[in-house]
Amino acid sequence: MNNINNTIAALEMAQICWVVPDIHAAVKFLSSALGVAGFPEPQYMRAQDLDMTYYGKTVAGEWLTTQAYNGGTFIELVQPLSGQSMFHDYLAKYPLGGIQHTAFRLPVSDFEKITSELREQGYEVISEVDHPIARMAFFDTYQTMGVATEIMGITPEGWSIVKQMEKAQH
Repeated sequence: MNNINNTIAALEMAQICWVVPDIHAAVKFLSSALGVAGFPEPQYMRAQDLDMTYYGKTVAGEWLTTQAYNGGTFIELVQPLSGQSMFHDYLAKYPLGGIQHTAFRLPVSDFEKITSELREQGYEVISEVDHPIARMAFFDTYQTMGVATEIMGITPEGWSIVKQMEKAQH
């Protein structure tokens, strides 16, 4: 039987997500102090608009988010605002913020295989999203990895958007 290291070893690291109490301060720091360029203005997001589940249920959750492409990896920032989500849980536990999840991407055709393997290994799904550009599952891998793990199954339309974002931020 595979373990999590074998399951994600063949996947492409795509993103690191920081959950922060002040997204504007985080963008300013990453941009000016560390030279990470290209963060667009943070967007207001609602879990209900994404049909994002939280432990199997659709619940109200709101946050701000932005991301930049840097050195082959997307840097995502999330600031929880109200409601419930894995982002809110993280900031409640770590009020100063920190790296909440890492994301690995693959073609959507392989999404079920990988997510099924992780479920079979006993990793609980915290949240799921079924979006036209990607299917996403966030697994509770805190005990094993120190962070949650997102598996992103990118659709053909999604790959086009990813490539556009990468080109725009080079």
